[in-house]
Amino acid sequence: MSYTKFLAGLLKGNVSKVRIAPGKYRSTVASTKLKEEKEQRIDGCPVIEAEPVELISQTKNARKLESRTVQIDFDNTEEAYKSKNNLELLRSLLVFKLCTFDFLVERNKELIDLSRKLLGKRLFETVMKMTFYGQFVAGEDHNAIKPLVHKNEAFGVGAVLDYSVEEDLTQEEAEKKEMDSCVSEAEKESPDDGLREKKYKAHRQFGDRRGGVISARTYFYADEAKCDKQMETFINCIRASGGASADGFSAIKMTALGRPHFLLQFSEVLVKWRSFFNFLAAQQGKSEMMVLDQKLELEQLKESLAEMGVGDKDEIENWFTGERLGLSGTIDLLDWNSLINDTTKISNLLMVPNLKTGHLEPLLKKFTAEEEQQMKRMLQRVDVLAKHAVENGVRLMVDAEQTYFQPAISRLTLEMQRKFNREKPIIFNTYQCYLKEAYENVTMDVELSRREGWYFGAKLVRGAYMYQERARAQEIGYEDPINPDYEATNRMYHRCLEYVLEEIEHSRTANVMVASHNEDTVKFTLEKMNDMGLSPTENKVYFGQLLGMCDQISFPLGQAGFPVYKYVPYGPVNEVIPYLSRRAQENRGFMKGSQRERSLLWKELKRRFLKGQIVYTPVY
Repeated sequence: MSYTKFLAGLLKGNVSKVRIAPGKYRSTVASTKLKEEKEQRIDGCPVIEAEPVELISQTKNARKLESRTVQIDFDNTEEAYKSKNNLELLRSLLVFKLCTFDFLVERNKELIDLSRKLLGKRLFETVMKMTFYGQFVAGEDHNAIKPLVHKNEAFGVGAVLDYSVEEDLTQEEAEKKEMDSCVSEAEKESPDDGLREKKYKAHRQFGDRRGGVISARTYFYADEAKCDKQMETFINCIRASGGASADGFSAIKMTALGRPHFLLQFSEVLVKWRSFFNFLAAQQGKSEMMVLDQKLELEQLKESLAEMGVGDKDEIENWFTGERLGLSGTIDLLDWNSLINDTTKISNLLMVPNLKTGHLEPLLKKFTAEEEQQMKRMLQRVDVLAKHAVENGVRLMVDAEQTYFQPAISRLTLEMQRKFNREKPIIFNTYQCYLKEAYENVTMDVELSRREGWYFGAKLVRGAYMYQERARAQEIGYEDPINPDYEATNRMYHRCLEYVLEEIEHSRTANVMVASHNEDTVKFTLEKMNDMGLSPTENKVYFGQLLGMCDQISFPLGQAGFPVYKYVPYGPVNEVIPYLSRRAQENRGFMKGSQRERSLLWKELKRRFLKGQIVYTPVY
């Protein structure tokens, strides 16, 4: 679906009839236009200064001969920590060690409150800046973070800015806000509506979405004015990123931009339409095929839909007419997804096929005018942020969230990519590789970018919501969406990464951020880049780690010429404390396993002391 038409239609709101429009931008083959435009579109955003490498106009073999093989020594502490003075190294050792004590981590909120009372506001903030805040947060505002951002850039490391202020809510307050914002008026009147799936309904026992979450901010809806304020915060972050860095990223979350019940409902619609496609594929004996190999015979599909009473013969015929949709005589899942298209009233987006009756039915029986407006405002805010990113030369990274929100988040992000990624990658979607469906999601979106001729942008993460997702699935009673174990997640991560790297090798229009603290994954990426002849100076493969963690990975990569970024939280000390408090709890397992990082820090301190560098000042 065209993002422009999609958004424009949603904002008009003057037609109530459901219309399932043809996919005017679909084709069943990859676009040949990409090859013609490849040389014109390689001008991405420069991350580091380097001699230009003319790889695009060469053949694959010539590229590999021209490209240099890069080896990174992650044991070289002098290179890894040359941006840090001795006090910063000692602070890292202290913080990492404190995070291994269960008592301190489990009672950190009480200890913080006690320290604030005993020390007073000013002394408390000074102590925090010397320890945890100073380790993991860049500063209080966009001016305060500039020295750190510029220093890191001098050593080859960019920034993904993230304003990390969170509300300090009690569990009861969080649960109440979630239930109020995720339950519509129609659900309050008929809470047992049989059409709704329990996964996509709000449940009070999981209303506090902060529990069991690793290093991710959480937003709770209060009202539209607060969403506007959070949009302004994101805009300021985008401007700060443009002002502090020549080639930065900024991160946003969809749940900060509107009432989340729309994300719940739209996610359910998308999943049900996909299930309906799977049902039709099974009718044609194609259920065992890979998702993009399931090509339904068009005439047989029309007959099935007519027999089920989904529409009359002429109406169904109109669905599949258009410039390209169905011309090959088959329909695949990408073509099918385009049927949810060009809908004028947002409430009409929330129509789902009922397999029992064979008819399209509204997911909810009633939408209030205010609910309709809330949904439109969320999409307006997303569009405003994307335009600000373009104006400020900043790439926008849309964070992943819980699986009951994620289908809608991914679809809205994809619509932004269709509009804003035509000339270069501006919008990046996030794929959580602990999900069983991660590979299918990546391959479908890459294929769509091929067909429509836009730049695919992805951030690959393992995932932040595993414990919460597993507990919710078990308690409520639906299939666990998470891979069975850590090794399965590793395999999924590497499989998705290799697929995107192969797409980069093939077309040079895909882009990926390898957001990982796993040294083996980083080495795997470097090995594949060397094998494929992908030069770091092409700026197609980025690396990302959290500020204050895994410097032994980030800085050697940056100094070797690879585009690498730190996820940089910032905000006032007292307002970032809830975020830091949860990070201490959630990362203690990682910190206990950070013996290698602590040993490298000790190794570098000993090296400096033996060389007489009792006082060490980074030179840049």
